[in-house]
Amino acid sequence: MTTVGIRLVEGLIARGIDTVFGIPGVHTIELYRGLAAAQGKIRHVTPRHEQGAGFMADGYARVSGRPAAAFVITGPGLTNTLTAMAQAKADSVPMLVISGLGRSDTLGKGLGRLHELPDQGAMVATLCHTETVTDPRTLGEVLDRAFAAMTAGRPGPAHIQISTNMMGQPCPELPPSVTSSSAVPLPLGRLRNIAAALNAAERVVILAGGGTRGAEGPLQKLAESLDAPVIQTVNARGAMFGHRLTIPASPSLTSVRKFIADADQILAIGTELGPTDYDMYANGRVPNLSDMIRIDICADQLARHPAKMPVKADAGAMMAALMPMTIRANRDGATRAEAVRKAARAELAVPGRGHARPAGHGRGDPRRHAERDHRRRQHPAGLCRQPLL
Repeated sequence: MTTVGIRLVEGLIARGIDTVFGIPGVHTIELYRGLAAAQGKIRHVTPRHEQGAGFMADGYARVSGRPAAAFVITGPGLTNTLTAMAQAKADSVPMLVISGLGRSDTLGKGLGRLHELPDQGAMVATLCHTETVTDPRTLGEVLDRAFAAMTAGRPGPAHIQISTNMMGQPCPELPPSVTSSSAVPLPLGRLRNIAAALNAAERVVILAGGGTRGAEGPLQKLAESLDAPVIQTVNARGAMFGHRLTIPASPSLTSVRKFIADADQILAIGTELGPTDYDMYANGRVPNLSDMIRIDICADQLARHPAKMPVKADAGAMMAALMPMTIRANRDGATRAEAVRKAARAELAVPGRGHARPAGHGRGDPRRHAERDHRRRQHPAGLCRQPLL
């Protein structure tokens, strides 16, 4: 008999999932029978804790650029994974968590069943898309909607839960997956105006966020064409690694903020402009960015900050479309980038922002305590979150 558990694994494979992270348990045993039936077509990795399974799936998706999956039991298995799901939500990482659920005829009755929660789905719904498989015939549709939620528009986590008595039910062959296009139509009528604004500027600065992951090629080509230094947030670090135009330093640093303020055109791409990157020390001195050109795939994000030209579009597609419309010019980008890199390094070397402990600074050394007090006076909100070059 081909069960829901077996068909679920088949559906994951058909949609490009090649690795599952999880810990077997009584609430997921049928899913693991599905993995066994797959005969090596999908790999399983067992962590020591469900939170590890969630973070492994998150990390795998970040590195591979594809959605990853985790199998967890009901109750504590899922709650242990919520932290990783919240991180994936914040960082726009596609990961699918499939959890067990108690018997459908016991749900919500408070019978004290193993790992019972009052309403597991409602708990997850505050964070991301969640669905319950209530009929084997709808399994394919549930998977399609979950994958659409993970990958269409701004990526993020999704959750599917299946009752233990449903996992072992007979299940028909799943229909072919319905691919939900994540493409957002390019604003062709505005491309000319955006390119004109960039071409007319003399000191273009690009702010690159996590939305540029997977589009490193278009980012580099656009930056080279505009001869524009690229400041990367934490989630974009590595996109321009070693490049002459790279500025891998926090926008919270005074030197980097001055560089942004001196620009005559800011191009913000795939960054939510959040305080953890732009106001780490909570001093409210973020430069005025209201004249920026801002590209983001999420309409909600675009509405949160004023911009001269807000553009709802996929970052990679938009940069690729803009690049041939830009006029190559020498804007002294490499020299400017090197100057701000040096200034940022010097700023980080100021007492209170360094990372190396001088010799003799032991636990009871009064110099260490004096230095700590100095740091607190300088940057009370940023002691443990130093921006690295």
